Amino acid sequence: MQQEGIFSAAHEERISCQDCKEKSCAAAVLNLHEIDRIDENRAEIDFKKGDIIVHAGTMISHIIYLKSGLVKEYIKTGDGREQILQIVKKYSYLGMSSLFGDRINHYSYAALEDIKVCYIDLNVFTNLIRENGNFAYEILVSVSRDSLNNFHRFMSQAQKKTYGRVADAILYFSKFIYESTEFEIPFTRQEFADLIGMARESTTRVLIKFKEEGILDLEGRLIRIRKPELLQQISKIG
Repeated sequence: MQQEGIFSAAHEERISCQDCKEKSCAAAVLNLHEIDRIDENRAEIDFKKGDIIVHAGTMISHIIYLKSGLVKEYIKTGDGREQILQIVKKYSYLGMSSLFGDRINHYSYAALEDIKVCYIDLNVFTNLIRENGNFAYEILVSVSRDSLNNFHRFMSQAQKKTYGRVADAILYFSKFIYESTEFEIPFTRQEFADLIGMARESTTRVLIKFKEEGILDLEGRLIRIRKPELLQQISKIG
C-alpha cells in the first residue's frame, strides 16, 4: 500500500496520540514533543476479518501498530500450505524483527477479526529509536520477548506428539491470548491445525477425545477448559 493510499484512507476524525488509551509500552515513555511527531506522521486504518495487512516479500514502508483485535503471522510453505507462526494481540507492532533485518517483510499478516491499526512513518519511528534510549529499550524488550516465546513454543512443539501439541495450542490461547479458561478460537479448524503443524483430521480427533474425557467443553469454536491441571500434564508429557 502506497503512502498516499494509506493516508487518504485514514479517519478524518481521530483521537490524538496524547489522548490515546491504546498506547504501546514503548510509546508510553515518549515525551509530549515525541508523541506529537508520531501523531503528525501516522494514519489510522480499519481492516475487516480476513483482510491481508502485509504480504511477505514486500518492502517495509511503515511501522504498523495493532490498536485492537487479533492478527495471525504466517508464511507459505513450499507446497503452498500455510504455517501460522503466532497470534499477535493488540498493543503490538507487526514485523519488527524484519525491520531490524533487511527491511523486507518475511511474514504475512492477516486480520482474524475486525481490527484497527496505525501506520507510522518509518523514518520518524526509527529516528525515535536512535534518539530515545528508553523507547529503544522497550522496543528491544518486545522483539526479544516475542522471539523467545516463539522459539520455546516451536521447540516444545517439535518434541511432542499429537496430544501434547493440541494441549499446547489450547493452553497458548488460554494463557497468552485470552487469559481465560473460556474462549472462542478465532479461526477455522484447518488454521488451528496449521498453528501446530498437524493435519486437520488429527487435530479434530484429539479435540473430540479431550471433550469425551471431560478435559474441556467444545461447542463449535468455543472452548471451556474443565481440567486445566490435566491439560497442563498432557502438555508436559507430550
